[in-house]
Amino acid sequence: MNDQEKTIRPATQADVPAAAATLAAAFATYPWTRWSIPAQDYEARLEQLQAIYLSHAIQHGIVLVTSELTGAAAMLPPNAPEPLEPVQAQIADLMGDRLSAVMEVELPQRPANSWDFATIGVHPDHAGKGLGGALIRQALHRATSSGNPRVSLETSAEGNVALYEKHGFTVTHETHIKGGPDVYTMMTAV
Repeated sequence: MNDQEKTIRPATQADVPAAAATLAAAFATYPWTRWSIPAQDYEARLEQLQAIYLSHAIQHGIVLVTSELTGAAAMLPPNAPEPLEPVQAQIADLMGDRLSAVMEVELPQRPANSWDFATIGVHPDHAGKGLGGALIRQALHRATSSGNPRVSLETSAEGNVALYEKHGFTVTHETHIKGGPDVYTMMTAV
């Protein structure tokens, strides 16, 4: 375990506001969120959505954060439940007029016994210091220790593909969204 990995710990609900702010900063220019979230109040909507997703992952999966909350990662195990209806309504409200376009996107179905690497991000002020790689390694370690070692993810940033490949992921599908970003579906080996 390197020094970066020693600063990583499981998140608590008290960490959600700061971790959501970190993820919102990390995803400020991310192709998927720029396309899927309305431009009006984009930053606030993005941060609120990140907080919802992190809270759900804390309840049903794994959320890891760096000690200074400058990086966060969330994974959901196979068969994790969908958010409750009131939470889904909140998400729909935040997605606004983009919801129908997002719902029309057909991404490959996640394999039945696969963890969902739902999100990972490092605040731009701390990027390039190895925090993202450390979060990926720790998250993958926890997933592979669970008895369901396969992990899948989607990314719409082509630059992320090489990073994930360094950690054992391979591209299994590319989805080209008309008027939107390309989405790369990736999977770890069994």
